Amino acid sequence: MTDYTSYQHLLIEKQDGIALLTMNRPESLNATNNRLHQELGRIWLDLSDDPEVRVAVITGAGNAFSAGGDFQMIEQALGDPEIIARTSKEASDIVYNLLNLDKPVISAINGVAVGAGLAVALLSDISIASENARITDGHIRLGVAAGDHAAMIWPLLCGMAKAKYYLLTSDFLDGKEAERIGLVSLAVPQDELMPKAMEVARRLADGPQSAIRFTKRALNQWLRQAGHTSFDYSLLAEALGFFGEDVKEGLAAVREKRPPQFPSAG
Repeated sequence: MTDYTSYQHLLIEKQDGIALLTMNRPESLNATNNRLHQELGRIWLDLSDDPEVRVAVITGAGNAFSAGGDFQMIEQALGDPEIIARTSKEASDIVYNLLNLDKPVISAINGVAVGAGLAVALLSDISIASENARITDGHIRLGVAAGDHAAMIWPLLCGMAKAKYYLLTSDFLDGKEAERIGLVSLAVPQDELMPKAMEVARRLADGPQSAIRFTKRALNQWLRQAGHTSFDYSLLAEALGFFGEDVKEGLAAVREKRPPQFPSAG
């Protein structure tokens, strides 16, 4: 039996072939600290090895999916090559370990979704959002390149024109609009979100497992190609941004809830 006791910020509940994963830092809107960031990369390996799991559903505790990287984690990384290298490796693990898991994953996006949490939400095989969920990539607002998943998958989901608009502006969009442009699979009222996610999970858990897994593998070849052409480059570009001045101003502006005055625009 796979042991999940080492996880601190991911709750794992298993029942009849379905693993329900809950990012559990509700006091900070499930923002990713160093520990949760690492756990979001590792969990897919453990699920792959768990013979009791056929499908996974991931959501957030409370009223948020995940509000992105927490301020302390971002501040610690500024100008620190060792931390930046480690965080970049973990970001790569989140993306590639999720892609390489052949069991289907469903995201139930129950509120704000940003950063690494958004990467998991959109890289899941089926993404179901609350109609009032608030989604943004957020990197540009912080002052760094969109590096943890967006260049890889947004153009495939919603087309290059919409991808460029939302990634270059960091504008928010709600669940209804995300469904309209193809960024998520479905949008449903908040009170129907978890029942719908579990209904789909049940169908997949009871379906032909080899056929489902080989279909996922085949479809994810598109994402692997995009990974090598766009994601790896964007991850490096994001890392370089943490050595600059714009990210310091971006972090300060987010903390102080004011418009940023980026040095590079001055």
